[in-house]
Amino acid sequence: MKKDIKAPVAEKKATRLEKHGDVREDNYFWMRLSDEQKKAKVKDEQTQKVYDYLNAENTYYDEMTSETKEFQEKLFEEMKGRIKEDDESVPYKQDGYFYITRYEIGGQYPIHTRKKSTLEANEEIIFNVNNEAKGYDYFQLGGLNISPDNNMVAFATDTVSRRQYFIRIKNLETGKIYKDIIENTTGSSVWANDNKTIYYTKKDPVTLRSSKIYKHALGSDAKLDELVFEETDETFSAFVTKSKSKKYIIIGSYSTVSSEYQVLEADNPDGEFRIIQPRERDLEYDIAHYGDHFYIKTNKDGATNFKLMKTPVTKTGKENWVDVIPHREDTLLEDISIFKDYLVLEERNEGLNKIRIKRWDESVDYYLPFEEETYSAGVYANPDFDTDIIRYSYNSMTTPSSVIDFNMKDKSKEIKKEQAVLGGKFDKNNYLSERIWVPARDGKKVALSIVYRKDTKLDKNTPILQYAYGSYGYTVNDGFSTTRLSLLDRGFVFALAHIRGSQYLGREWYEDGKMLNKKNTFNDFIDCSKYLIDNNYTSAKHLYAMGGSAGGLLMGAIINMNPELYNGIIAAVPFVDVISTMLDDSIPLTTGEYDEWGNPNNKEYYDYIKSYSPYDQVKARDYPNILITTGLHDSQVQYWEPAKWVAKLRELKTDNNTLFLHTNMEAGHGGASGRFDALKETAEEYTFFLALENKLEK
Repeated sequence: MKKDIKAPVAEKKATRLEKHGDVREDNYFWMRLSDEQKKAKVKDEQTQKVYDYLNAENTYYDEMTSETKEFQEKLFEEMKGRIKEDDESVPYKQDGYFYITRYEIGGQYPIHTRKKSTLEANEEIIFNVNNEAKGYDYFQLGGLNISPDNNMVAFATDTVSRRQYFIRIKNLETGKIYKDIIENTTGSSVWANDNKTIYYTKKDPVTLRSSKIYKHALGSDAKLDELVFEETDETFSAFVTKSKSKKYIIIGSYSTVSSEYQVLEADNPDGEFRIIQPRERDLEYDIAHYGDHFYIKTNKDGATNFKLMKTPVTKTGKENWVDVIPHREDTLLEDISIFKDYLVLEERNEGLNKIRIKRWDESVDYYLPFEEETYSAGVYANPDFDTDIIRYSYNSMTTPSSVIDFNMKDKSKEIKKEQAVLGGKFDKNNYLSERIWVPARDGKKVALSIVYRKDTKLDKNTPILQYAYGSYGYTVNDGFSTTRLSLLDRGFVFALAHIRGSQYLGREWYEDGKMLNKKNTFNDFIDCSKYLIDNNYTSAKHLYAMGGSAGGLLMGAIINMNPELYNGIIAAVPFVDVISTMLDDSIPLTTGEYDEWGNPNNKEYYDYIKSYSPYDQVKARDYPNILITTGLHDSQVQYWEPAKWVAKLRELKTDNNTLFLHTNMEAGHGGASGRFDALKETAEEYTFFLALENKLEK
């Protein structure tokens, strides 16, 4: 990478921020723009200044990395070459139709199709998204929802990448798209059984909180839609769905620590919703309908890892709930699937997915066998109710993904699809994966899953990319990646740290990595890094780290705490200005996350958050080589957080290491929308690490 080009210097304009008697001086607060400023065709002075800065950083990045562009393109073609371009999903059957998603060679976007009754029937194209996306820099189609009579589909589009979807309705018999346009929704919708009423969720136009459930009549003016429910508690969000039994429309309200459900018979769209169990703080529950009962996954009675209960549909208060699957200290109940004759449980024990199958008559109770040391398995949606077949997926760090149909009655299985890895070079036997239990500083054991080529020598010169997320209870499973092969085949080891903040070791593992325990997340990651160095897997000169969103917060924290451990990091769409964001309830996600990070309007949480908030903790010191990415239209982490962070790092850091900010001026939190454009972003990221290892020609 070139070193003789001057980096942009952002203007310093102090803004005084005071809370609880504590004063913070933010020199880059001016970078924050409103949605209206971003959308305006004529830029005011402040907007122009922000755009100029972001474009200057992009130009600097492009110029500094110009010598790597040829390699990036090579890497992109290499990754693309492993993908079966004319691929298609395994068909699934619902209400007499087989539904298939397929891709054509050269197509960035999927084609959604169906066939009536048999797979030999003529293909009906529901949407060719390649055609829909023409003329847009960003395009996302989702929320496909077929009416009960199979004649219509509700669908949603986002052309900005702020996850604010338009819902429209298409007649599948005529191809006509109705005039109905519903703005600013989550994208999902639910049909009542009358084939003319849909329910949907609107977002607050400023905070983007999902807060209002509306009812829409086909062919009517959406501006006149009836408000069915409004979630007025700003710490809660709402959604609407339908039971697998198709009998109930379900409205859910949820926060980090509690939930509430209401139901209405889907045959009676003009009826009144009734509450299953009123919300209580620290009471979480989910519902599924079967026969005369609701089945309830809940943490009631101190069931930290959740248990399964049931209650009659006519008596739904918690006083009527009875145990079906009791709570277990060593096993997290993650999800359930209900079939006519079987109950399927998705569990997690010692970090690994388990799929348990029980007959309702209790004559059968067994687990699916999985043999690898570490792997990922998950149950599909399985819309068919009256079937003995359950569909699930399986993969590991060395085994490509498979879609498997398992007969729960005779225990036979059929592999419906194995992920193809093209290019002719991949052989799973050339790779090794293992799981290491790393002792953390407080005595806990943190699982670290690693994968590498068999011919890669593990010593102080071995490059390792360590990755983690560690928030919201979200667990990153040990899965296969075709793109990752481009690192492994060039001598890298990939290490996935299952740090606190996830639910890898159960619900307590999450609770021990949030709120006033959040620093455990950062300490776990650092302790894994130190273990790799101390045990001669690598050295600080060859250790790299990467994380995105809340994982980007993790990256910001670890390089403030122990910058000397890493040669380079990538922080993608990073949540780094934690204290300012959590004090601003006009920003999307803020109020709903008080129970994840803490509410800094309370001084105890203010002090704790400030003590790790990456932007607030930047100091005059040496930092690793850093690449930071963001999207101008990001609704989850606003672009100004990483932009301010880079400006402050440039101002204070004492090293000559690389610091890049790359802003996608057309995209949001998820990056590019096309499958090949997304690969180009991955190629850019991998090139950053490979350049630091002088491996661009290998």
